[in-house]
Amino acid sequence: MVLRAIFASMLLIFLRGAGAMDITGKELEAHLRGEYSRGFGYCGDFSVIGAVKPIESVTLRGGLSAGSLSDVSNIKAFSSVRAAPFSKLPLTFSLIYDYDGLLDYDVHTHSILPVVSYNTARVGISYGPNFRFTSFFGESVQFEPINSISVYFNAINNEKRRLEAVIGNFGDFYAKNMGAYSLKLNYAAFITVNWTLIGGIELLQSGSDVLSANFYGTAFRGGAKYSW
Repeated sequence: MVLRAIFASMLLIFLRGAGAMDITGKELEAHLRGEYSRGFGYCGDFSVIGAVKPIESVTLRGGLSAGSLSDVSNIKAFSSVRAAPFSKLPLTFSLIYDYDGLLDYDVHTHSILPVVSYNTARVGISYGPNFRFTSFFGESVQFEPINSISVYFNAINNEKRRLEAVIGNFGDFYAKNMGAYSLKLNYAAFITVNWTLIGGIELLQSGSDVLSANFYGTAFRGGAKYSW
């Protein structure tokens, strides 16, 4: 109940920010994602993400994803508040809530991540603790503190396109174990001032924390973003 109240509060902040303030920027994006893994075979999901800037230094984001793992329904959601208080320093502070639910098995995972990020046009790094709460089949909640990190490098970043390599164990819609890093190659083509085409490929692995890294799957993502 406490975690649901936190999510509801962050969603309320998001909606109030969108409706009550002088918005300086808005974004809406949608993705289709397909995945093949040795554990679940072919699976995929559809996701929608929205973002607003109630003031220039604050960004509110949230999203919902619906799909399946094999024949199991999988619902994911996240909301976040990000602040960039220093105009001359690319340092940001975020509070992220992430939900992952396997509805057919009554498995629910809630993650809360306070994150600090240093982002430039070429490289960036984000780090924070993941306070993860998981319940299985209606049993008592299990708590796990997990280190979360993500690093990116932009090989291309100009007015027409961006090619980005990312390695990390958290992102939109997921906050994984310490040793379960994803290796991603993301591409964005800036078609107009408002429209951006988005695509990416992801290699899924686990076990690197005990020196037994194992690549178990590949995922592909494609979609579009509208900014105004």
